[in-house]
Amino acid sequence: MNEHPPHRRLYGRSKGKALRQHQSELIADLLPKLALDLSAALPLRPGRDTRLEIGFGGGEHLIEAAAREPEVDFFGCEPFINGMAKLLAGIEARGLTNVRLYRGDAAEVLDRLPDASLSRVYLFYPDPWPKRRHRKRRFVSPENLARLARVMQPGAELRFATDIDDYAAWTLARLRVCDAFRWQAETAQDWRAPWEGWTQTKYEAKAMAAGRRPVYLTFVRQAE
Repeated sequence: MNEHPPHRRLYGRSKGKALRQHQSELIADLLPKLALDLSAALPLRPGRDTRLEIGFGGGEHLIEAAAREPEVDFFGCEPFINGMAKLLAGIEARGLTNVRLYRGDAAEVLDRLPDASLSRVYLFYPDPWPKRRHRKRRFVSPENLARLARVMQPGAELRFATDIDDYAAWTLARLRVCDAFRWQAETAQDWRAPWEGWTQTKYEAKAMAAGRRPVYLTFVRQAE
């Protein structure tokens, strides 16, 4: 594990419309209580699975997953402050105690996690960076796959969803040449249908209304 990982430039928006008063209060008061401190050992509780959601957006999936499985700990990373505020409101409303958060680049959290510490990773609808000159900014890269491989337990799942055909092909091309992961699909239904207990996000609903068909890819961390 890197003791002092270098700071990475994070692309994309970090803030949208002005927060409402209570949202600002949650950012000021609740977020510090749940925030991961990367200068210290991360709070991995013995005997409990820990899962990571990278770029949770408005937090719809993360809230439902944490509420459905209170015996599992969830780490969520999101640079967009409006999404963070929405998730905090959900955590408060549902009284969740198994979620910790990081406002920033998930790669920085990956660099601080111990080896084989995660039982599942979610990467849903990441920014596709469609312009060719920007594709190097996509989260799915050999460098980040190496990070994921180090911190995921053998048998752990990497679940990936996108509505952008090019990003789906990009991801498959990189995962299928990565010896640390194996694509699970055996039939078309395996990547056309979401996972059991799937929570549809507002983004996904808009994508489907616009005629874009999501794909749901599952990759399993292979034993060394």
